[in-house]
Amino acid sequence: MVILLIKLKIILLIIMSNNVTRQDLYELTHKELGISKNECIKFVDSIFESLIKNFELGNKVKLSLFGSFDIKQKKSRVGRNPKTLEEKEISSRQVITFKPSKFLSRKINKQ
Repeated sequence: MVILLIKLKIILLIIMSNNVTRQDLYELTHKELGISKNECIKFVDSIFESLIKNFELGNKVKLSLFGSFDIKQKKSRVGRNPKTLEEKEISSRQVITFKPSKFLSRKINKQ
């Protein structure tokens, strides 16, 4: 239950501000849980490590009421330098995509 509350607070913090740093997340976790800052740092960093591990494994990551992060494979393609019009191949790569939840979409669109 506590983790759910922290998730919701973090989501609100992210939505309401332009930039959220890890330090902001440490402070928010410290305020909400009342545990030492070192423990908060370990807690927040473990969440990021878990997310990164899932991305490395190619797994989709879903945060309830927020959205889903997914890994997509982009094919190689020909790109063009707009100044010189020189063509160059852009190699294939993996990218992380985000799809907001219906809840977040409604909140953003105030429906």
